[in-house]
Amino acid sequence: MNARRLALVAVGAALSLALALMATRWEGPVFVAGLAAKAAAVRDEAGGKGIAISFRDRYGVLTRHPTLSGGKGLSPDVRRLVAERIADVPGIGGVSWANDPDGSPQSLHCQDDVEAILRTRSIRFSQNSAHLDPASNRPLDEVAKALHPCVGSIIAVTGHTNATGNEAANIELSRARAEAVRWSLIGRGIPADGLRATGMGAARPLPGLDPLDPANRRIEFSVIASAPVKPTPIDTPGPG
Repeated sequence: MNARRLALVAVGAALSLALALMATRWEGPVFVAGLAAKAAAVRDEAGGKGIAISFRDRYGVLTRHPTLSGGKGLSPDVRRLVAERIADVPGIGGVSWANDPDGSPQSLHCQDDVEAILRTRSIRFSQNSAHLDPASNRPLDEVAKALHPCVGSIIAVTGHTNATGNEAANIELSRARAEAVRWSLIGRGIPADGLRATGMGAARPLPGLDPLDPANRRIEFSVIASAPVKPTPIDTPGPG
């Protein structure tokens, strides 16, 4: 390959990267705005108009994991229902409450830290198996370390697959992989009673990806602050 062709390849690669960054910049806010509108609609339908929904993390970055706050005067049942309905909106990765039952601020940085780890490292499995690849030990060590400050919260571990293969088998595989990660975290000192494992199969592909894309095979974490005495799927701390 001569120097001219190398230069053209470099220019093409730079242009592709620039276009990808532009797409992320423009499509990301539009996608999150759509999620926010749907979340607000189901919140209002569930009777939770006093609850605020934020789709930005503690650094101000857009996220698919909204934080709920407010709702003073609403009953625990309404707060639970609102959180469950919002968590069920397709595309939303998990729901957290911003306040403790006494109304004091609760730091939810654990989830942000875990997401940062998984942006550069992957939890891998053997093909068509729930057996963790040995290469996953390091990211799991880091995930467990990041989650330790949030011990006492509910930590949801959710497995996902792409759309290849049988739907029922994909759900079972994603659940088995989530369970494998759950047990791995237990072995690293995260209490078992705070960990929940679920499998979504191919129901929630990553935004903008073809459902068949292998990148949809993933594990996601949601830290649900302040576990109640009798844990529920979505925690319901007091109004803030």
